[in-house]
Amino acid sequence: MSRFEVEHATEEEIAREAALFGPFTDAVRSLVDATIRTEVEDEDVRAAQAEVEAIVERLRKKQMDGAYGVRFRPDGKRGRNWGNAVMGLRNAIAPPLDIRSDGAGSAWSDFHLGAAYEGPPGLVHGGVISLMLDQVLGHAVSTSGRPGMTGTLTIVYRRGTPLGDLRCEAWVDHREGIKTWGKGRILDADGEVTAEAEGVFILPKWARKLDRFRAAAEATESGIELE
Repeated sequence: MSRFEVEHATEEEIAREAALFGPFTDAVRSLVDATIRTEVEDEDVRAAQAEVEAIVERLRKKQMDGAYGVRFRPDGKRGRNWGNAVMGLRNAIAPPLDIRSDGAGSAWSDFHLGAAYEGPPGLVHGGVISLMLDQVLGHAVSTSGRPGMTGTLTIVYRRGTPLGDLRCEAWVDHREGIKTWGKGRILDADGEVTAEAEGVFILPKWARKLDRFRAAAEATESGIELE
């Protein structure tokens, strides 16, 4: 599977797979949490290990080559990025985030981070905070009409972010040429800001031609000639 792939699955087929793999991946997430926090007897751990190894062997019987990638529909609409480390439906590492946006440069998500994301005792690992902010800022930029790949991401950790219910908010600040600046923040369950970020997102080369065509069309409508 390449990074981007055109797929021809129908809406019904995608819905069936989501209904199948969503609960399955949730079960694996629960297994990760249980593995961290269990205090059962040694023989129970050994028995569970054998069962998990048997499950892995069963699932290895047929697999895709490489990573999941990002799959698009022929009409250009994004179908699924189910392997994504932040919002992937089939990725047990992902919390996962359900990111919403207004299409005008703002995005947000309410989510829960448990024991699997711990850094300092009782707090979210700083790298995980960076991961969440990068994804939501990128989402705000991309859904505003111009895709962007992270160029730089600067984070200010205001204080420790407690494990539990959290919110991430992001918005487009301004644009200059092929660069888009986005800002974002993490809030805890009490609404207190724990981390803030600013990122610069670069318009990918493949999108620059499309951006040029859009500008040319707008200029033609306005009677302006582009060199």
